Amino acid sequence: MSGAETTDVAKQAYKVLARKYRPQTFEDMIGQEAMVTTLTNAFKADRVAHAFMMTGVRGIGKTTTARLLARALNYESESVTSPSTDFSEMGLHCERIMASTHMDVLEMDAASRTGVENMRELLDGVRYAPVEARYKVYIIDEVHMLSTGAFNALLKTLEEPPDHAKFIFATTEIRKVPITVLSRCQRFDLRRVEADILAAHLKGICAKENVAVSDDGLALIARAAEGSVRDSLSLLDQALVQSAGDDGEISAAQIRHMLGLGDRSRIFDLFDHAARGRTKEALEELGSQYKDGADPVVVMRDLLEMCHDISRAKAIGEDVDFNAAPDQIARMQALGADLTHGQLTRLWQILTTDYGAVRMAPVPLAAAEMSMIKVATAATMPPPDLIASILSEIKSGNFKLPDLKRLNGSGTAKPITPPAAAVDASPEDKSAPESDIDIHSQPPTAVEPSEPNAPTQSFATFDELIDALPREKIGVKSDIDRYFSVVTYRAGHIRISKPKASAPPSMIGRAVDAFTDLTGELWVIDVVDEDGAETLKEKRTRVQKEQAAKDRAHPAFNHPLLKSAQLIEIRDVAPTSGAMNIMTDEG
Repeated sequence: MSGAETTDVAKQAYKVLARKYRPQTFEDMIGQEAMVTTLTNAFKADRVAHAFMMTGVRGIGKTTTARLLARALNYESESVTSPSTDFSEMGLHCERIMASTHMDVLEMDAASRTGVENMRELLDGVRYAPVEARYKVYIIDEVHMLSTGAFNALLKTLEEPPDHAKFIFATTEIRKVPITVLSRCQRFDLRRVEADILAAHLKGICAKENVAVSDDGLALIARAAEGSVRDSLSLLDQALVQSAGDDGEISAAQIRHMLGLGDRSRIFDLFDHAARGRTKEALEELGSQYKDGADPVVVMRDLLEMCHDISRAKAIGEDVDFNAAPDQIARMQALGADLTHGQLTRLWQILTTDYGAVRMAPVPLAAAEMSMIKVATAATMPPPDLIASILSEIKSGNFKLPDLKRLNGSGTAKPITPPAAAVDASPEDKSAPESDIDIHSQPPTAVEPSEPNAPTQSFATFDELIDALPREKIGVKSDIDRYFSVVTYRAGHIRISKPKASAPPSMIGRAVDAFTDLTGELWVIDVVDEDGAETLKEKRTRVQKEQAAKDRAHPAFNHPLLKSAQLIEIRDVAPTSGAMNIMTDEG
């Protein structure tokens, strides 16, 4: 192939947008105004550091910034002979620096050269002056990949470098860089670019490329890029071929299909089904979106965004400002009106946790379906704020549930059985099915007892209550005897001090079961940080010791032969016997 043919092929080679539109000046950098201002002022004041650390997510412009900084340090033109960030005219070294071919600007990829020998080889040339530029600049990309030995070899040079040497580091994992290195650098955190700024940038590039992409489509690309400029340009590159040579506008639907995204309205339908407890409909909608090409991970991320938007719509009200169609905003506000802040927060926590699970799952669709089941199940539970209110009433002693009935969502009386942790179905029928306590729609309402033959015993004291427990409750009775230190006692409500660590974890739940079986009423046992009375075992031991001491004081034990005797029993006999029967054990 001749030289002319080689040149023609080079001209015809397509350059991807991420390379073609790489920033050539600091003004071309988008979303990094704070960093650009700081560097510009530093150069104007001649207060330029000898080492810089650029950190941020992938594709945000770290390496580009490093090259622009190297260009600024070595900027030289016919009219400018000092470092400058003003690149209004091409400098003597600018083109080669931006092309990474300048001999005084050395770039090293720490990911492929991590060892201490590579670092020593690089630093051997630090003591030599630059060949033609003002400074010898060392750019080390992915610096966090260096080994411990390489970092140690770098430290001394980094702390006291020659005047002609500058260091610029770039990393996506700033936490992996030793603090000894960070403390010797001027750090710049490059921010993610906002979606609206990124969409405007993409629109300008489309104009330069003579292609038409809908604004909604560019917004989808900007959101999918998650603040990364390079990712957005790579996605735009992919989107530009969707028209297949057609001069028409590339629609949002085409880009959505390319990205594997679900339709915004369908995402709302999915969230609406799950948030209202419609499990079947939610699973069917998720399956339909998956068949249409939606990625389960992306769907979960969209659901998180939807939950956040609805929460904001509920909190802000009519003043909410969203980049969405009016009908979508109206739907969000309507759903937000039907859900409490506590329910939305609970849904957010579930979706946040499950988003990570879906990303790591071997079958993402299965994990996403389980998440929808979890969300729909949570929707049938009482709102967290109502639960908190009831718990507050229980703690203050103002809550009373006189029977085991509630009103269900239809407003009709529905007998319920408390959960097993609180009470068994009934003392007569242990196999009776449990049903959930429905307090989602309204607070507890008193109705007539559904079991007129249920036991209704009452006990004036805690001791009487424990003594009345049947023999089959011997296990829980023994635990209560040893660990229950009662602070206050009244029918249906007991407050006890925090039990010892050796107490069985299920003790309180089993005690509630036993008391409810015995009395036919729902009991509440609170654990408080207060000192209570002695346990029944401690009381019994104390009484026995007091009685033993009292018996030992009897005159019969003054006889020398009984000094070492162990008292087993002492009882009075009929007066006609004329004597006291004393039983002793010489052992």
